[in-house]
Amino acid sequence: MMMRKVIYGLLAVVLLSVTNAVAQDNTSAAEKEIAYRKVVFDRAAKIVKGINLPDSARALEVTKVVAKQYQDLNDIYTLRDNRKAAIKAETGDNKEAAAAQLKKLDEETTAKIDKLHPQYLTRLKKAGLTPEQINQVKDGMTYNVLNVTTTAYNSMLPNLTNEQRTQITAWLIEAREHAMDAESSEKKHAWFGKYKGRINNYLSAAGIDMKKEEAAWLARVKEEKNKQQLNK
Repeated sequence: MMMRKVIYGLLAVVLLSVTNAVAQDNTSAAEKEIAYRKVVFDRAAKIVKGINLPDSARALEVTKVVAKQYQDLNDIYTLRDNRKAAIKAETGDNKEAAAAQLKKLDEETTAKIDKLHPQYLTRLKKAGLTPEQINQVKDGMTYNVLNVTTTAYNSMLPNLTNEQRTQITAWLIEAREHAMDAESSEKKHAWFGKYKGRINNYLSAAGIDMKKEEAAWLARVKEEKNKQQLNK
């Protein structure tokens, strides 16, 4: 009888420990979700603040739309990552099977992103944003790389033709559309890097020595900074 009581007591302790551990895990997951939602809401609020909307109610509505987009993208990428891990575990050493399934997963993920993208832009429009304001949101989501890069090309190559400037802008706009859906800062910048490579090849094909022009431009920038410091 005494032994049975001891066993029951030990079982109770184990069950209590397991219950507490599960509760802690659940609490931790809930806390992480709350923290994540706050991060994306604050990020969205910072972007919307840059638009200078006069109506605080509309600003809040737009902030919620932008924050939801970050959450929706995160859901897609989290599901992809979880599925990737499962595929690798299921296929083991079968590299061909893994590659085929991972390729299919990437295609499915891209399809989801491509479907979400226009839906997001429609929600921004319904929230009352003008095309110009929507572009400001896009720039906010992509660290204003489009405008910074455009300014750099115009400064580095002041003799670009109108056709060349138009083509550069078009490619950078396309890069921004991809970058705003990317899952990290690194991958957002990677999209612009990919298109800047395309732009440089385009300009090189037109007879422009990009390495020479960039070196000369950096020298001009440095000289200008030195002049400003001397004038202080």
